Amino acid sequence: MGLKTVSLIGFGDGVGRAVSFAGMNPVTGLPLEPQFFSASAEDLDRAASLAESAFPVYSNLSGKDKGAFLRHIAAAIESAATQIVNRANLETALPEGRLQGEIARTYNQLRLFAEVVEEGSWVDARIDSKPSIRSMHKPLGPVAVFGASNFPLAFSVAGGDTASALAAGNPVIVKAHPAHPGTSALVGHAIRESVRACHLPEGVFSLLFDAGVEVGVRLVQHPIIKAVAFTGSFAGGTALMKLAAARPVPIPCYSEMGSVNPVFVLPGGLNKHGGAIAAGLQTSFTLSAGQFCTKPGLVLVPKEDGTPAFMKELGDRVNSTPSQTLLTKAIADRYESAIKGRTSAADATVLAQGAKVEESNAATVQASLFVADYKDLLEHEELAQEIFGPTTLVVGYQDRKQLLAVAEKLEGHLTATLQADEGDLADYADLIDILTRKVGRLILNDYPTGVEVCHSMVHGGPFPATSDGRSTSVGTQAIFRFTRLVCFQSFPESALPDALKSSNPLGIMRLVDGDRTRKPSA
Repeated sequence: MGLKTVSLIGFGDGVGRAVSFAGMNPVTGLPLEPQFFSASAEDLDRAASLAESAFPVYSNLSGKDKGAFLRHIAAAIESAATQIVNRANLETALPEGRLQGEIARTYNQLRLFAEVVEEGSWVDARIDSKPSIRSMHKPLGPVAVFGASNFPLAFSVAGGDTASALAAGNPVIVKAHPAHPGTSALVGHAIRESVRACHLPEGVFSLLFDAGVEVGVRLVQHPIIKAVAFTGSFAGGTALMKLAAARPVPIPCYSEMGSVNPVFVLPGGLNKHGGAIAAGLQTSFTLSAGQFCTKPGLVLVPKEDGTPAFMKELGDRVNSTPSQTLLTKAIADRYESAIKGRTSAADATVLAQGAKVEESNAATVQASLFVADYKDLLEHEELAQEIFGPTTLVVGYQDRKQLLAVAEKLEGHLTATLQADEGDLADYADLIDILTRKVGRLILNDYPTGVEVCHSMVHGGPFPATSDGRSTSVGTQAIFRFTRLVCFQSFPESALPDALKSSNPLGIMRLVDGDRTRKPSA
């Protein structure tokens, strides 16, 4: 398919032509053809109006029909996978193997949400007979989704935010990330053609291009938008949160803003598996050039007899790490600045660095391993801040008191990892209790950079990791971000939604007078 260089507004094309931009090849530092055009105010208003018109129809679509739509999108993306991956590789420098895995995750999570809505019990229908009160989840309205720089597929145009919002019954307007407009155009075309093929209202989906932030700001402020989903930097996420809260009618803004994802190496784990832990850590924090929001950026290691061997193994592996290309030159520049700032500070020391980078226009950087003492970490808050890219900080601790002091001072994070044996789990139960208050996902003897798309996954955490630690942006529970509870009291059977009718025509699991059942209610 050819690349659309203007916004996709329902079944039509945008009229924006004033501001043009191009994707950049991070390897060469050169622009890629063709030129794309930012959406105009007219484009945004048209997309919003179509979404508003589509909502009454789409929000009442059956689970079977929504499932068919999501499956059609998945099939369309899968059939165009080669073209999409090739373009994404040019725009992001992410390896083809990584992108092939990401595009599979993209269409598979669409199919997972299709299964959820087809089965139907996700609406959490509740019925109390006396008095006659019934409730269920209903969709919010048009949702704005912001494409992520580090996941051009799984967290962008047809990513988890779009999939969960569509599954809940909401039209979606996506603001494409300016770093990969061609990839966004290809995926956007697949969604639009699926809307057409499934005979749905054209406003169910639109895609807006934006050279910078102007279109995104106007999108969040638009009165028709009822919720926002964002994956990216803390600065970007908090800016959108403020815009959403400052509207005449505030709306929820679900910002996933990354974190340092601490790893706690406990004594038993170090003594039994120190070499393997060092190897796994190096792989984890350099995977995809350290550009995962779950990259481990802080490692707590006990000062034990096995520590020198562990540090040597980790340092040797980092020293042999090839140079890596980041997503954009701007991201690479920020990484280099952060590394220089940490290198020049007296509270952290460079232990190892990967292959040196020659001066160029490319977004290529070297991996860096830093070390510090636990007192430095407690006294200098900047050491606990995320650096986006292939770097991590190892902090030594003497005893459990020091380790617990570090854990108590942590901000909210997406994950925390324990490298431990069974004895450690018993000895450090208080550490685990602290971490359940600090993160969304606890990991044992594994690494946080793997995020499984499934029913029980939680990809979220307390602020500042996310804007709302009660939610997840990965897994089927992500659907609840884009719903609200609606209660029907004393309504006759004929006027109730099918999910709440006593006869249970959908055959879904419901809570009836306190009992979970698929049986009809009295």
